[in-house]
Amino acid sequence: MSGDRFIVTYRIFAGDAAEARERAEGIALEQTVEIPRDVVPAGYVEDEILGRVESVAQEGEGRFLARISYSPDSAGEELAQFLNVVFGNSSIQKGIKVIGLETGPVVASRFPGARFGIDGLRHLSARKRGGFVCPVIKPQGSSIEHLAHISYETALSGADIIKEDHGLANQPSAPFRERIPELVEAVAKANAARQAAGETARALYFPTIAGHADRFFEDAWFAREQGADGVMLMPGLYGFDAVQRLARRSDFGLPIMVHPSFLGAWVLNENAGFSHAMMFGTMARLAGADISVFPNVGGRFGFSAEECRSIAGACTSTSGPGRAILPSPGGGMTPERMPEMIGMYGEDSVYLLGGSILRAGARMGDTIRELRNIIDKAAAV
Repeated sequence: MSGDRFIVTYRIFAGDAAEARERAEGIALEQTVEIPRDVVPAGYVEDEILGRVESVAQEGEGRFLARISYSPDSAGEELAQFLNVVFGNSSIQKGIKVIGLETGPVVASRFPGARFGIDGLRHLSARKRGGFVCPVIKPQGSSIEHLAHISYETALSGADIIKEDHGLANQPSAPFRERIPELVEAVAKANAARQAAGETARALYFPTIAGHADRFFEDAWFAREQGADGVMLMPGLYGFDAVQRLARRSDFGLPIMVHPSFLGAWVLNENAGFSHAMMFGTMARLAGADISVFPNVGGRFGFSAEECRSIAGACTSTSGPGRAILPSPGGGMTPERMPEMIGMYGEDSVYLLGGSILRAGARMGDTIRELRNIIDKAAAV
């Protein structure tokens, strides 16, 4: 099975090449057999299961790139164990960062990625060209009536995806099972008005699934049965495997958006964790997400333009796991910044708007229409 092995690229921080090689060999052991090299059993365990250092090359001063291959047998059929092999115990060590993944044919078949991806979302929304406008329905503490009003006004004005804020869970001001039917109805009413006006594109409603873990799938099915067009999940809180299990269910069959809540610590350390592209691009795709949300450059979270471009590239690349998916930058999105953002992310992107539409108040529909016009003009060029 040597040709079926998957390869993880690690950035290793070390003083010299010899130290980097030693650390790479240590990772290969740690991520598989987790025993000293001299007691690794000969035969199948040593030849197949043991991680194999394929190469170590200097990237820069004190930085080395190690490509380590692993057998699909060590990962098994479950995404949780696969991630355990990718970066289990080694994630507890300093000076190691995961920056790349080559799945190989076996892993690619086990985790086929997004059910819909970019093309599927364009089909569902009938938005053939241009970026997607996505208002975030918030804030928590609002009544169901207020949230439904925002959903209706933004959907009516040309929004493509109506996304609930990740902070909307099951609070007493707008309980999940009471909220969902009302917002479904609000978006459906707006879509009917758009269709009557001759528009072909429609808004898709994505509620947040954020209840108790033992009701995760039940809540997702409830949203589907009530008429939601997709769901938003938080893998940092519920696990990437929860996303993957839902994505693979053909009887569920709705697109999935993933949110970065609780994942920031994995990417913010310069010499540990995951690269931005790996976490919000490759990992999202591997888990089966169709849209990946991340903080936009220039906002309050401090992601750089280079980091944001790397995420978008990992989402839309044709060489990533499964179908290409939509990157979704959020934070500081306004009509004034939209040309800059289109230049940076292109038309295959979901542009999140939160505070700017609430600041517009009664004119929130005008803000959505203005953004839609800017995006449509750019797509027509």
